Amino acid sequence: MPAHQVYDAVIVGGGHNGLVAAAYLARAGKSVLVLERLRHTGGAAVSTRPFAGVDARLSRYSYLVSLLPPKIVDDLGLRFAVRKRTVSSYTPAVRDGRPTGLLVGGGERRTRESFRRLTGSDAEHTAWQEFYGMTRRVAERVFPTLTEPLPARAALRERVADETAWRTIFEEPIGVAVEERFRDDLVRGVVLTDALIGTFADAHDPSLAQNRCFLYHVIGGGTGDWDVPVGGMGAFTDALALAARTAGAEIATGHEVTALRTDGRTAEVDFRSGTGEAGAGTGADADAGSAPAPGASGGTVAARHVLVNASPEALAALLGDPAPERAEGAQLKVNMLLTRLPRLRDTAVDPREAFAGTFHIGEGYEALATAYAQAASGALPAAPPSEIYCHSLTDPSILGQDLAARGYQTLTLFGLHTPARLFADGDDKAREELLAATVAQLDAHLAEPLADCLATDAEGRPCIEAKTPLDLERDLRLPGGNIFHRPLSFPYAEEDAGGAGDPGRTGRWGVETAHANVLLCGAGAVRGGGVSGVPGHNAAMAVLGR
Repeated sequence: MPAHQVYDAVIVGGGHNGLVAAAYLARAGKSVLVLERLRHTGGAAVSTRPFAGVDARLSRYSYLVSLLPPKIVDDLGLRFAVRKRTVSSYTPAVRDGRPTGLLVGGGERRTRESFRRLTGSDAEHTAWQEFYGMTRRVAERVFPTLTEPLPARAALRERVADETAWRTIFEEPIGVAVEERFRDDLVRGVVLTDALIGTFADAHDPSLAQNRCFLYHVIGGGTGDWDVPVGGMGAFTDALALAARTAGAEIATGHEVTALRTDGRTAEVDFRSGTGEAGAGTGADADAGSAPAPGASGGTVAARHVLVNASPEALAALLGDPAPERAEGAQLKVNMLLTRLPRLRDTAVDPREAFAGTFHIGEGYEALATAYAQAASGALPAAPPSEIYCHSLTDPSILGQDLAARGYQTLTLFGLHTPARLFADGDDKAREELLAATVAQLDAHLAEPLADCLATDAEGRPCIEAKTPLDLERDLRLPGGNIFHRPLSFPYAEEDAGGAGDPGRTGRWGVETAHANVLLCGAGAVRGGGVSGVPGHNAAMAVLGR
């Protein structure tokens, strides 16, 4: 139970953003209480052993790091590291009846030769260099602003200082630029995928939801690189929890917040104790669970500030406010353990290179459009697009010594264009059908079936699990399974907009709500989404008046 009845700050939810906020505030001398529903911290950024009797700790939900500012790691003294992937991506294809593919990485010369092998000329590679040179310049200018007070739109535009780049990313559908700059269908698709991660949209969606997703996927670290967390995602959130506790923050797991009341100066937080799954581990070895324990009790604590590391939908429910527009997720997450990497039909590429980066499947430009149209009409995509990578090639520490010595490898698959509306609650049929179709898309480019490479658990079952948006909603309370809590926002203040808890989402730090002492420090804040810690940092800065 909480040690005190009154705190300077109560944080609702012990996901990575809540832990970042807790560590900053405790280091500033504030009394801090974190209330977490589950029996472990970490939220979606956890590692777990999902397969019975198998010593492999997988990043079960979120799995790569791009948006985490080094500033947060340095400020909090985190013992946490990431590693660069040796290859950016590999995309298999069949041209003129022969297996081939596009390898991006391994040096500029090798990348150029791969483009030439696929397309027959250097034109697409030249366009690629020009396009990503532009996005990198945007990244260098925009990424540092994420941990600064929220800039006005005009100020960010001036900082970007490139009207072509601004129009391409911030004003017209990304599909326009993709079609103008590239000719090859496969190359176009590889570019577009960054606009569709967890985002159900067409390349020409007038809402520009795809543009906002694209922006966040190309600005990380000021380079756009997606890095591998050493030890898995749980290593990051364990380091955060340690930093928060060391600074004096109190973290109470198994405590679900049930209501929040505020007059703008002080607040009361009601909670129910004994929630979560008994016996679950920490962020480094966590199992999701939410069933209340028998004999659960509760209580109330008071605070000057409340930081909500949950969705805007959850915030509204706690306050008794009208619910915002319902969010919807659109992804399939698949975790696998293999006894070996499968051989490829394209023998020009070593599987250890192909799977080290992002391995694109069914993500040609037209294939993505077709999959979107099918899902929008209410049908599962016949050829589900997805991307895969092998964590253990870059960081084998997530495997037990015996598994690593025997050459076992992990595979993480992230499927696109699978909105929550396609799955009936409690019905596994759609999940199994989608998983089978997704594996079939991969098998089409393999020289041996994936099933032949899958390890088995202690009970003889294949080591493969799939999570739909509804699974993520059940396990993690992500609204509609949306990994961003709601549609992403551009990282600037909208004119005449409301607080972060409102549709407009503005304020000095982008975390403010309609209540002066209630802040949104989760993915639904402006500049939220992804594993970044940015909303947690910004909410802490707002409390500290910086």
